Amino acid sequence: MSKLVPPHGGGTLKPLLAPEAERAAELKRAATLKQVPMSSRETSDLVMMAMGAYTPLDGFMGEADWRGVCTDMKMADGLFWPIPITLSAEQALADSIGIEEEVALVDADSGEIMGILEVTEKYVIDRELECEHVYRTTDEKHPGVQKVLEQGPVNLGGRVTALSEGVYPEQYADLYMRPAETRAMFAEKGWSRVAAFQTRNPMHRSHEYLAKIGVEICDGVLIHQVLGKLKPGDIPAEVRVDAIDALVENYFVPGTAIQSGYPIEMRYAGPREALLHALFRQNFGCSDQVIGRDHAGVGDYYGPFDAQHIFDTLWDGALVTRPLNIDITFYCDKCDGMATSKTCPHGEEHRMNISGTKLREMFANHDPVSTKFSRPEVLKVLQAYYDKLT
Repeated sequence: MSKLVPPHGGGTLKPLLAPEAERAAELKRAATLKQVPMSSRETSDLVMMAMGAYTPLDGFMGEADWRGVCTDMKMADGLFWPIPITLSAEQALADSIGIEEEVALVDADSGEIMGILEVTEKYVIDRELECEHVYRTTDEKHPGVQKVLEQGPVNLGGRVTALSEGVYPEQYADLYMRPAETRAMFAEKGWSRVAAFQTRNPMHRSHEYLAKIGVEICDGVLIHQVLGKLKPGDIPAEVRVDAIDALVENYFVPGTAIQSGYPIEMRYAGPREALLHALFRQNFGCSDQVIGRDHAGVGDYYGPFDAQHIFDTLWDGALVTRPLNIDITFYCDKCDGMATSKTCPHGEEHRMNISGTKLREMFANHDPVSTKFSRPEVLKVLQAYYDKLT
């Protein structure tokens, strides 16, 4: 019997991808249905459902679930869920779709049919309510808020049958792992307590330090990369993969770290997104989620530790996976090593902090970057990437 944490909701994993033997016939049938185009965010959510990462959802949320998730982080049946998973449509298209009608879900960027939705609800959302509760702002400059404001005026709710996982299984063949696969790998290693380390960036010394704390406390760490669409300026996944591979190969004890990737599109919702990360990491088999400074944040919309504090507001039984809260990390010259404010007594003048913006400038100008900030093997990968941009 597995000693790993149970999937969210306490049941079994619930991947919505149709069996391979049925997909060709279902795709042929889907081609005859009305087509609903999906944004990149909606497509990424469908792929998360396909692989079982959004267990126990069975499709896109109806109005009661949407409202409960926005206001109370609860679905209509009381299940904890922190961010709405919804599908929008333009008014004319929504008006043409009947209740209980099946429609084809099409990725708007690629034109690929990704699944079939049995429409059980059509409803209009309060965009301001969603933005205020989920993102804590209605500022259209926030990338997550911008997505909500750009979506169609009507949401379609209902059960989903996924027919594709998009480009991920082939493009990231060595990285793309479904929850059933990570669980099998953890079990094979004999791990029962696993820390998840979320990243959309190459891992610098601070990230390495956080991941190694996870290894110290747990049996091992899952370095879990975002493979979905990011905001402009973020480093592509294939570059991050090479940088993290170099780091793990040279600076981690063999067998203590697994690098994997998953297809979500970041919402940059800060505290609420930290909760979502912990929820689906529970489905992947992780007992702990590393939460550092400004987890899943953007700009100055959230306090540096808001993503840690929000876990204290949850009710008993909401989540099994717990936060592994860690203070701001930095290199201290006087300590001569990585530290946090809890372990380092020295002043700011001894602490090395380099922002991502500053780092990009240094690479672009070929300025030297201290190995106290990033390992030389990682710097080599990143410099090669930035050289191609100039």
